[in-house]
Amino acid sequence: MRAAMIGTVLQVAMVVAGHVLPALRDPGFAIGGMGLSALAGWLSRGPGGWGAVLGGGALAGGACALVGIGVSVAFGDVPPSLLLLGTGSSLVTGALGAAAARAFGRR
Repeated sequence: MRAAMIGTVLQVAMVVAGHVLPALRDPGFAIGGMGLSALAGWLSRGPGGWGAVLGGGALAGGACALVGIGVSVAFGDVPPSLLLLGTGSSLVTGALGAAAARAFGRR
């Protein structure tokens, strides 16, 4: 939960910065958004087997991306169709972040 909250704050901050400074949007939103979702996944790493680790990372990464992309859609900076694609990509990067945390021994 804490990881998703941290990721959400960072995602929304990135979206607001991109709204104010449009030059940050392309490719900043895609790269930055997935990077922040991977970070949320890394931070979500808790005890449990691989399934729990990957699921928690995917949820943290996807949740923060969904909110960030939703704000960006509300601003009119990205099309609504990006909600599905961006959230899906961030589910994967969140899981990858959690997997990396487990593989590198983050406790």
